[in-house]
Amino acid sequence: MQTREQLYINGQWCDAHGSPRAITNPATGDFIASVTDATDQDVDQAVKAARAAFYDWSCTPAAVRADFIEKICQGLEARSEELALTITQEMGMPLHLSRGWQVAGPISGMRSYVSRAAHMDQVENVGNSVVSREAVGVCAFITPWNVPLHQLVGKVAPALAAGCTMVLKPSEISPLHAYIFAEVADEVGLPAGVFNLVSGDGLNVGAPLCNHPDVDMVSFTGSTRAGINIAQAAAPSLKRVCQELGGKSPLLITDDADLAAAVEFGVKDVMVNSGQICCSLTRMLVPQSRYAEAAALAKTAAESLVQGDPMDSSSYLGPMSSMAQKERVLEFIQTGLNEGATLVTGGTTSPAGLEQGAYVQPTVFADVTNQMQIAREEIFGPVLCLIPYADEADAIAIANDTPYGLAAAVWAADIPTAQQLARKIQAGQISLNGGGFNYEAPFGGFKQSGNGREWGDAGLDEYIELKSLQLPG
Repeated sequence: MQTREQLYINGQWCDAHGSPRAITNPATGDFIASVTDATDQDVDQAVKAARAAFYDWSCTPAAVRADFIEKICQGLEARSEELALTITQEMGMPLHLSRGWQVAGPISGMRSYVSRAAHMDQVENVGNSVVSREAVGVCAFITPWNVPLHQLVGKVAPALAAGCTMVLKPSEISPLHAYIFAEVADEVGLPAGVFNLVSGDGLNVGAPLCNHPDVDMVSFTGSTRAGINIAQAAAPSLKRVCQELGGKSPLLITDDADLAAAVEFGVKDVMVNSGQICCSLTRMLVPQSRYAEAAALAKTAAESLVQGDPMDSSSYLGPMSSMAQKERVLEFIQTGLNEGATLVTGGTTSPAGLEQGAYVQPTVFADVTNQMQIAREEIFGPVLCLIPYADEADAIAIANDTPYGLAAAVWAADIPTAQQLARKIQAGQISLNGGGFNYEAPFGGFKQSGNGREWGDAGLDEYIELKSLQLPG
């Protein structure tokens, strides 16, 4: 069992002043680590270190910052198998999927900011003004447990490229990967104070981090409820806030689409990572004329997915991230039954042979209306709702009838039709006929799914202040 009693602050490993926290493998219930939490004293020390380092780091040539980002990428690659195994043990995604989803993808995303560091040197002449770019300052990063390294580098990489300094608080459920990242940053010689790591929960560590007067920006990924609290904490000092929050994303399937392909895509999308993806397509919108066929296809697709030991290369689904998350998802499934939805497959009983651990069956509901709780609230589990629609206008209305707007998908007979429909859906990123995630494109939400964007050029822009120098005419 690992023991992590220290924090990474000002380029050094130093003792944390909080209490030990047990980290549990959700597949087995076994303790895998003890991590000592930070306190507000530790948070203050970390923020002060970031503030002291900011001026020199922000003035460091872009080529030097780019070189550090590349070296960190190389360091992460050298420890990629360790990272994948660590994340699998922390939160349960099958190891063969973690290697790509949780490690290789995020490293490639981080590497995309090597070249973007040079964007900070760009100036624009506008009339009698010269417009330049500067780093926003000291950043507080609060990251989630579901795709932890992905969200870590989605914040850290553009911040480093821009010249910001930072304090990271990973989720208390899955903090171990962040310690590996800190070790890599230390090994490559990242200047002291540029990257700082504090661990612990939102109340005791996240809140003082967001409230700290020397923090200029907060970037948070998590629930909408927590995002509201963070925005309120940041408001008195007018900190910049970038948030990627909840979702209840629709997959709109047209009546002339390849239904079998669309349904299989939709089911796999919801069930990967046991449904613990913020942009999962949890509402499948199907024409009424093909609804029964879609339900049968969804049942077959869901029941074909192997659920089991995350160390088994045949497993598509592992456990939920924790027993608490399992209980939350089971409560939602029971709510769906109480609301009158039809259980197509899955349910509240433990999967056969997987009674130990935080496992929830891949579950599909039919006869769902968009007013049901299971269609309106983010479940964050392997639960799919099939909702019928009458015509295109009805489908668009249902797709947009949600407080969220993080992601969506359209599957149509052809791409032009899919694009036309996608432009009518209020969401930040929309997949067309199975289009995959793109680290070069901006990602973020409309409405209560947050504000700001991550990845691509837009991700760098979040960490930039624009300055206009007015020249005499």
